Amino acid sequence: MKPALSVLRSLNCDGRRGLALLGACAVLLLAALTGEAGRALLRYERGALAAGQWWRLLTAHVVHLDIRHALLNSLGLALLWALFARDYSPRQWGAVVLGAMAAIDAGLWLCDSTLLWYVGSSGALHGVMAAGALAHVRRGQRDGAARDETGLRALAGGAAVLRARHGGGECAPVRGDRGHRRGRVPEAPQSAAIISAPGFGR
Repeated sequence: MKPALSVLRSLNCDGRRGLALLGACAVLLLAALTGEAGRALLRYERGALAAGQWWRLLTAHVVHLDIRHALLNSLGLALLWALFARDYSPRQWGAVVLGAMAAIDAGLWLCDSTLLWYVGSSGALHGVMAAGALAHVRRGQRDGAARDETGLRALAGGAAVLRARHGGGECAPVRGDRGHRRGRVPEAPQSAAIISAPGFGR
């Protein structure tokens, strides 16, 4: 039992952290099971936002194209969780995620009036990755360095997830993947700005 607990702890999946990860993945997967009707109700949609349906600014980052899209992003979340979950408090992680979502939403609304709709949590996950990487840089760790064998395995798994996601072309919410690629751009500086605030993560 002790070796199993040690592995779970090394992956930041012990105790409440493990339950929180399961809950987050469940939200992503359950939203995918709502089908086309759920996507239409929850996705970022410019016309609906103009009509006052502001919840879409949040739910667009939870709903996905299909169950495979949601599974791949859940794997990405699990990888980032294993690497970075202990680097900030839950409240600080909440600020990072919400800041990344807000940056993506603002970028889509202000910089691309032709984009009609958008789904997926990839943009927010890139914000999480930027925040976690900056925490490691602050501690003087070299980018990509793993402290133990578990970390190395997590990095290898992450590379496989990225190859599967981008090689399969599943993440194409609108117009030939343009919407998905734009979701990766604004969240990193937004996350950096949040976690560079005095006292953040210390």
